[in-house]
Amino acid sequence: MSCLETIADYALRSVGIGERLLPREDFTLCQQFTLIGSGLIWNVYFAVVALGAGFLLANAVALGKAARARVLRKPSEWFIFVFRGSPLFIQFFFAYFLFLSLKPVAPVFDAFTSAWAGATIVLFLNTAAYSGEIFYGALRAIPKGELEAADAYGLSGWPRFRRVVWPTMLRLAWPAYTNEAIFLFHATTLVYFSGFPAWQQRGDALYYANYFADKTFNPFVPYPILAGYFILLTLCIIALFGAINARLNRHLPREARRGLRLRLNVIR
Repeated sequence: MSCLETIADYALRSVGIGERLLPREDFTLCQQFTLIGSGLIWNVYFAVVALGAGFLLANAVALGKAARARVLRKPSEWFIFVFRGSPLFIQFFFAYFLFLSLKPVAPVFDAFTSAWAGATIVLFLNTAAYSGEIFYGALRAIPKGELEAADAYGLSGWPRFRRVVWPTMLRLAWPAYTNEAIFLFHATTLVYFSGFPAWQQRGDALYYANYFADKTFNPFVPYPILAGYFILLTLCIIALFGAINARLNRHLPREARRGLRLRLNVIR
């Protein structure tokens, strides 16, 4: 089988398209690159869905923690404390057994015992807690001069928040939020160990890397391939979030803009 045929058969296997049976012997580098890359589709899915939904919840949590009303502030504080104070790995297990217990009660919870739904919810809540704390810190760090200027222009309520408070909060929080996005993407590898079953035995990138490591008794080929894929996608995240960061800081003088830079620490 040529490499092009391998790509055609296995490139979309993780989502149920292509060859159903995995190769059993005579494993090639092309097969390993293709199948591990196929599994990466699920890691990207976990990260994109959790990060997108978590961004919205994180904004609400940050505003809730900064609110004067106790009924809004305390739930936000406890939400952040619980999900930041407990390991993500333990959260996966608690969520899996919770959904498993609720499954006989209501059929709707049947989907949540699979990785595509249940693990995504855990990642969504976890990143919302971490991001909420980041946004809360940025909210507290907004210069008073900008708020006073908004008051001087007669802005209050929603217009003040939309035009001054929220953009400034995002601008201040974005470098730290970029780091959280990278962490979340790397954390998707924990789904493999979480207990949530893969969809029809078609798992994520670590699922296929572990398959090849077990079959060949050589982990020094599939795991570096997996690491290479994650490094490339991390660079993509940095580039995307760097472009958004430049957009958020476009109104500042060039010398005052805070850009995102990739710095490799050789000696620390």
